[in-house]
Amino acid sequence: MSAQPLLDVRGLTKVFGGFAAVSEVDLAVRPGTIHSVIGPNGAGKTTLFRLLTGTHRPTSGTIRFDGRDMGGALPHAVSRRGLAQSFQITNVFPRLTVHESVQVAVLARHRRTWNLVSARQDTVSAEATELLSEVGLAAVADAQARTLSHGDQRILEVALALATRPRLLLLDEPTAGMSPAETGRMVSLVTGLAEARGLTVVLSEHDMDIVFGISDEVTVMHRGSVISRGTPAEVQQDPQVAEVYLGGEQ
Repeated sequence: MSAQPLLDVRGLTKVFGGFAAVSEVDLAVRPGTIHSVIGPNGAGKTTLFRLLTGTHRPTSGTIRFDGRDMGGALPHAVSRRGLAQSFQITNVFPRLTVHESVQVAVLARHRRTWNLVSARQDTVSAEATELLSEVGLAAVADAQARTLSHGDQRILEVALALATRPRLLLLDEPTAGMSPAETGRMVSLVTGLAEARGLTVVLSEHDMDIVFGISDEVTVMHRGSVISRGTPAEVQQDPQVAEVYLGGEQ
C-alpha cells in the first residue's frame, strides 16, 4: 500500500456569493484504488469534482496531484497532467460515428486537429479501435454516436475520457438513468479498468450497493463538508452517516 496519495486535497473550499458549496474538504486518494464520494443531493459532490477538474477555481485550500500543485490549473492542463472526467450529462459528438468520436479524443491528446489523410491517421485509428474493444463498443464502432442507447452513450463517454490516457478517472453518477443490465455493464467496466490498467477511480454514485460493493475507500459529504471517511465497512457503521441518510435531509 502506497503511503503517498495520488490525489491529495487539503482544506478545499468554494464559496458562491457567501454560500460555501464546499467547505474545508480533505480528500486523500491512493493510487490504484476506487474511492467513492457520496452524500445526499446538495452535499457538494459535483462542485468538488468541478474544483478537481479546474472548471471552478477554489476560494481556498490546495489540490495536489502526484505531488504537484494543481491550484488554478485550467481544465485542459488538468487533463494533460493525467486527471480526466466522464461527465454525468451525455456529451458525445452526435453526428460522428463512435469510432470517429474516439479518434477526435485521441487527436486532442496529441494536440492535433482532425485530418483523415495525415500520416498519423492509421495509428490514431488503431488506437481508437483498440479502446472501443476494451470498453465493449467494437460492435457499434460505425454507428452514429447519437443513435446509441443511453448505456452505450455513457460507456462512450468513458472511452473518450480514457483516450486522454488518464492516471485518475473521475466518474460523476456513471449509472444514472441506466437499466439494471446497463448498470451491471458499467460496474464491470469500471472495476475491470481499475484492475487491468491500475487506474485510480474517484466515483460519485447514488446506488449504495455499487458504492459499498466496489470501493476501497469512501468519503461522505453533507452540506459541503466531509462527515465521514474510511473503508466501506467503517462508513456503514458510522452513526452520523446513518443519520444523514435515514434521519437527515435528503
